[in-house]
Amino acid sequence: MRFAFHDPRVDPAPDGWATFSRAARLHPVWDYELMGLEAWGARNPQLLVVATEGDELVAGLSVMLCRPRLSPRFGPVPGRRPLGPVWAEVYQPWLSGFPGIVFAPGFTDRLPLVREFERRLARHLRPGLLGVVYRAIGEDLAAGIGGRGRVVKRVDPTTVLENRFESEEDWFASLPSARRSALRRRRRRIEENPDLVVRSGPGRDDVDSAVVAGLIREHRARYGALKLDTRTLPSAGFLHRFLRRPDVHTLTYATADGKLLAVNTLLDHPDSPTMQHWAALPLPERGPQGLYFDSYVNAVRLLTQRGAKELSAGRGMVELKEQLGFRTRTIYTAAVPRPVLGR
Repeated sequence: MRFAFHDPRVDPAPDGWATFSRAARLHPVWDYELMGLEAWGARNPQLLVVATEGDELVAGLSVMLCRPRLSPRFGPVPGRRPLGPVWAEVYQPWLSGFPGIVFAPGFTDRLPLVREFERRLARHLRPGLLGVVYRAIGEDLAAGIGGRGRVVKRVDPTTVLENRFESEEDWFASLPSARRSALRRRRRRIEENPDLVVRSGPGRDDVDSAVVAGLIREHRARYGALKLDTRTLPSAGFLHRFLRRPDVHTLTYATADGKLLAVNTLLDHPDSPTMQHWAALPLPERGPQGLYFDSYVNAVRLLTQRGAKELSAGRGMVELKEQLGFRTRTIYTAAVPRPVLGR
């Protein structure tokens, strides 16, 4: 088995990556060009590591190279190994609840591949590598990654809504009466508000990406940073390209004069459309109430129209999402320190 390390900022895409992405049914954030745009603005840029058997690409890993907080704000120059200690996170930024390692359909030798990846990564990064962290992995992979000297921990679950509905009305009918009435009431107020402009659709070119980036940054700062979050907030340059993709749906709530009140992005997918960024002004400045709940109505509508298997809504606010019919899915984080990499 061969492994190749690609810096999406400067390296060409791996041979066969587009074909592999389609076969493995990857979400839009696995697009190689997008990964490069995200990495250019990241303090901890990601590599794409691919594994091949013969001429067949069998796995891909999004690997963030993370440095202590006292390090410079941006990542090292492409082609230069980071100075000082780093740890690697197998993680796909902004795809909550999904692992940063993906496999070709039907590929079964996953655990030997993971061990070999660890050995190759240690050689690639040399003595500065402290270890590897795998985020948002499922139970099957977590059980195999565990072992002596390795730590596997169950973390906050992700949330999914199984698609058992012919339409959004079917979903409404499945909800408790009080929640159903509240959603309908809020939706009527939103639809009847003459000062509110609601727009949704794929490939939006009418959205100011700088305003969206600022709103996401302010929203995250207001609610506090997540613990041990190694991601860098998306830049306006990244969002400019991202929001224009036909497989990215953007929902916006704005005033009649164009002031953005709230935004939600949703990744289209044949199996699991995924609610992604939500950001809004503080409640006193937002105006209409219930915009967050209304975004779920919009997402369920796309789910039923798409005929997908499930809607993924990421981690956090589990109790609220359960009231909307979502269930939890267990995920794990695994930490592998340098001395036991590949063992």
